[in-house]
Amino acid sequence: MNIVLLESLGIPDSLLNECAKPLIEAGHSFTACQKSTDPTVQMEQAAKADVIMIANMPLSGQVISACEHLKFIDIAFTGVDHVDLEAAKAKGVKISNAAGYSTEAVAELTLCMMLSLLRNVPQVEAKCREGKTKDGLVGCELMGKTVGIIGAGAIGTRVGQLCNAFGCKVLGYKRSLKGNEPSFMEFVTLDELLSRSDIVSLHCPLNEESRHLINENTIAKMKKGAYLINQARGPVVDSQALAKALNEEYLSGAGIDVFETEPPLDPSHPLLQSKNTLVTPHVAFASAESMETRARIVFDNIFKWMEGHQANVIL
Repeated sequence: MNIVLLESLGIPDSLLNECAKPLIEAGHSFTACQKSTDPTVQMEQAAKADVIMIANMPLSGQVISACEHLKFIDIAFTGVDHVDLEAAKAKGVKISNAAGYSTEAVAELTLCMMLSLLRNVPQVEAKCREGKTKDGLVGCELMGKTVGIIGAGAIGTRVGQLCNAFGCKVLGYKRSLKGNEPSFMEFVTLDELLSRSDIVSLHCPLNEESRHLINENTIAKMKKGAYLINQARGPVVDSQALAKALNEEYLSGAGIDVFETEPPLDPSHPLLQSKNTLVTPHVAFASAESMETRARIVFDNIFKWMEGHQANVIL
């Protein structure tokens, strides 16, 4: 098998070599390429690939269709909306992801954003550097707040668990209940969650149902003075509508890690200009621990697929 890694997994070369060594010893070839989002370059890099490995860079149907030998796409990420699934399905290509690798990393940054917004951390840090005091910037505690989790999968549930440990009331919303939901989370309708929550935290996948789920109408259903955290996917939020609500001070603040496109962003992006908005360049998933975990998951995916026991199945 020819295995081609089209972008860095964000791990040291020593760990990458350790993970690839069993494949090479088994007689397979492994090539790690310099990342390029140019489809023409990708097609050249993966021309002979039986297996393509990527993280979160786009992989178009054009590239998938052009790779004559392609049988398996191994995605070192949880979300898969950056891959043309229909093209892969039409070609009979199997796909696995790295579900669960970043649960702790995302949940911890979510709590970090909540606490930073409530306690005005960026503002008081700036005041301190300017030789000033906290005057006018006394914040609030997380304890006692109602936190609404939209998308109560593994990550959303972990966020809810941490909020519960802080003494929060935790509400949850997801498309269907399975009967094994955690007891610390009260599941309600989306409208009820929006109207009751002091903080709304997004952890849902991106699909046609969730695209612009947070828009002018749904923001109007939120509590005046509430906070929004988006650690899901950028297009779940209508950025213009959210920026408007922040600038008009209908919402008190937002923590945003994901946008419609991957950073670097245009400096004129509305959420880079809006009031009391914490922004990070899609880093929630990225910790040293999570990067190692996902690398081991995706290499294990290859072995299991070769053995006929595909894991973390998307297609």
